[in-house]
Amino acid sequence: MKRGKLIKYLNFILNFDERIRLVEHLISVSDQEKKMQSISSNEKCKSCYNKIDFAQLFYILMDEGILFFDATDEKNNRSKFQSFLENNFTYAGDEGGQSRIKSISRQFSECKGYTYKEKQITFLEDLIRTMQDRKRRIESW
Repeated sequence: MKRGKLIKYLNFILNFDERIRLVEHLISVSDQEKKMQSISSNEKCKSCYNKIDFAQLFYILMDEGILFFDATDEKNNRSKFQSFLENNFTYAGDEGGQSRIKSISRQFSECKGYTYKEKQITFLEDLIRTMQDRKRRIESW
């Protein structure tokens, strides 16, 4: 793996725990809507991933039931999840800067479809490799 890409993934991993804690906190608060509105007016969480990889990461977390807004209604859950991502995150744009997520619906549809199966497998392999590297680093502490 190229050094630049490794640094990018390491930076993502180091910030991932904090992002997950923020999402968990938002979900666990009884007044979810009010909390989501207050955070959406503040600074957005940035991502080192391009838009499709960003969508794949969160689609997988949603699809596997790791993160959710409505565990009983799949359509409502997806809608709320997409809205949350659009309001609270940016992704790595083509020019290297952060881009606002206007809509992530198409990318979520691509994650579900079989057409992009190979792209999702490649993404998962990279993510697994990154997590395995982290596990090795932690084990060597």
